[in-house]
Amino acid sequence: MLPPLLYGAAFLVVLALRRVWPLAIPAQRTALWLGMVLLVVSGGVALWGHRTMHAAGTNVNPLLPAIAVVTGGPFRFSRNPLYLALAMLFLGLSLAIGTWWGVVVAAPVLLVMHYGVILREERYLERKFGESYRRYRSRVRRYL
Repeated sequence: MLPPLLYGAAFLVVLALRRVWPLAIPAQRTALWLGMVLLVVSGGVALWGHRTMHAAGTNVNPLLPAIAVVTGGPFRFSRNPLYLALAMLFLGLSLAIGTWWGVVVAAPVLLVMHYGVILREERYLERKFGESYRRYRSRVRRYL
């Protein structure tokens, strides 16, 4: 499953759980503002990462083959800035609607992303790019 679809399905679960049992965040005004900040930051990181990948001539879609190891832009700070942006978007939306369910549902989603997507992609990139990817991996953290 594509990561955006995974997060989208998970957010639908959050909305359904919220309807059954709100699990409201007491400081809703603060949660709304924090959620909005996360939404803006996630959008900026996603746009920056997308543009950087496009400029490097590689595919953004994880179902398509990687053409190059991208080390510029947000990839200087994280090997997975687009996936971080998705997680921030998910949590930002959850905070903006004022429910703790986003935090609860995020835990299994992050595990699926780590074990089912990210580690698999790393093995693929190491097989495809060898030493250049290993050097990059040794310099840049997986997440933050």
